[in-house]
Amino acid sequence: MSQAADPRGRAVVLVSGGLDSATALAWTRRAGFEAYALSVAYGQRHQSELAAAARIARALGAREHRLMRIDLAGIGGSALTDSSIPLPEQSGSGIPVSYVPARNTLLLSLALGWAETIGSRDLVIGVNAVDYSGYPDCRPEFIRSFEALAALATKAGVEGARFSVHAPLIAMSKADIIRSGADWGVDFGMTVSCYQADSDGRACGRCDSCRIRRDGFETAGLADLTRYA
Repeated sequence: MSQAADPRGRAVVLVSGGLDSATALAWTRRAGFEAYALSVAYGQRHQSELAAAARIARALGAREHRLMRIDLAGIGGSALTDSSIPLPEQSGSGIPVSYVPARNTLLLSLALGWAETIGSRDLVIGVNAVDYSGYPDCRPEFIRSFEALAALATKAGVEGARFSVHAPLIAMSKADIIRSGADWGVDFGMTVSCYQADSDGRACGRCDSCRIRRDGFETAGLADLTRYA
């Protein structure tokens, strides 16, 4: 799933604007990679996270930050892209309505395309399989399968290059992610995690993402700099 970082290498990092992706970007820089940050406007209700992503990319020393666009709202089926579907305010059983069909598959595919273009063989994504909402595309099996796909679906892969998808946070609790990010210089006050943050990035304090974030800071014993509406 991961290999040692080449200090001269480039890595494409998916940066959403939330605390997990900010910590993943900080890990990338700490590991010695030259970071190319990629954010995606996919039709999400919480557009303010994209402004947060730009701030984070600058603050954490990304070599370049790009914003790409796809229309997952056109597919529908998720409370994050369809305002008529209420967002969950507590965890339930099964995969929640905040799951966005094929999101991480599509986002990693964009990152893979950019990586191949710039000669990078490393992708970084801040998925987590411990304190998360149960999304199937946040699991180690998904990461391993995408690496196999990258080997088959790219010119570089067919010619023998090995792509690695680094998921450095995948086995960490939210509290451990927060502690690590703080140690690595992440200003969590810049980040936006709320599924229905307002245009200024202020959190609702009620959605599942806000609950997980708040509990993480409490368990970590660190001040929560989240701005609430």
